[in-house]
Amino acid sequence: MATDETGQDPKLPPDARLESLEKRLGHLQQEEAKRTYKDVPDPSTRVWQLMFGHLIGAPVGGGIIGWGFDSLASMAGYRTFPMFFLLMLFFGFGVGVVNVMRISKTPPGGPGASL
Repeated sequence: MATDETGQDPKLPPDARLESLEKRLGHLQQEEAKRTYKDVPDPSTRVWQLMFGHLIGAPVGGGIIGWGFDSLASMAGYRTFPMFFLLMLFFGFGVGVVNVMRISKTPPGGPGASL
């Protein structure tokens, strides 16, 4: 095909060239959209995941810290095994409940949602 200095085909009418270009652009945009597609999670899913994480993670973390304190105390010669473990376990549960209450008061996507 012969083209002029602007790179356009002189045999085609202007409307046919534009339609052809629009079709090709549309096809390329669809392919690019498929290639870069990201699944956006529902904001309510993020909220319950945060709540579940705090209700499980805080007591487990508190129990591990309490167990560590009990281990350190036993190295020093004191028998405190269940005391620090249970104390920190319940403290962790309290922290988890407070965090869940704080999360439940903020709307999904609100100012505290990027924890």
